[in-house]
Amino acid sequence: MPAARFDPQDPGFAERVRASFDRQGAMHTIGATLASVEPGVVVIELPWSAGLTQQHGFLHAGMVAAALDSACGYAGSSLMPAEAGVLTIEYKINLLAPAQGQRFRMVGEVLKPGRTITVAEGRAYAIDDGREKLIATMHCTLMAVTGRDGIRH
Repeated sequence: MPAARFDPQDPGFAERVRASFDRQGAMHTIGATLASVEPGVVVIELPWSAGLTQQHGFLHAGMVAAALDSACGYAGSSLMPAEAGVLTIEYKINLLAPAQGQRFRMVGEVLKPGRTITVAEGRAYAIDDGREKLIATMHCTLMAVTGRDGIRH
């Protein structure tokens, strides 16, 4: 089924999302980069790093969840008004396979945008020798926040 097409409320959504991502210490710390920003769809990439693994050498599930949550959050943010901040209010992750690969691609995609609440889904892929494998899925509920101190786009 093809992805739904959404019209962003803010014509400068891509620049706003990129600027916000650049302020995120967590994504910087784990080496994640923003690969693509489209209305309602964001892709984050992450290289494998020994410092991000669990005891078996796989990328730790917490790292997968953090990057996937950011992809879903920024996908939602891309459709929100320019003045809105975005906060995740709930997510569920399914870990489908060990996160083993040279790099990882996290795709966040809006299913249903709303004035206050947006629902998104995420898919995480491990890339190993050019082959992609689905390793996790996420269902994410986001909230647009306006007029609150300390929360901005």
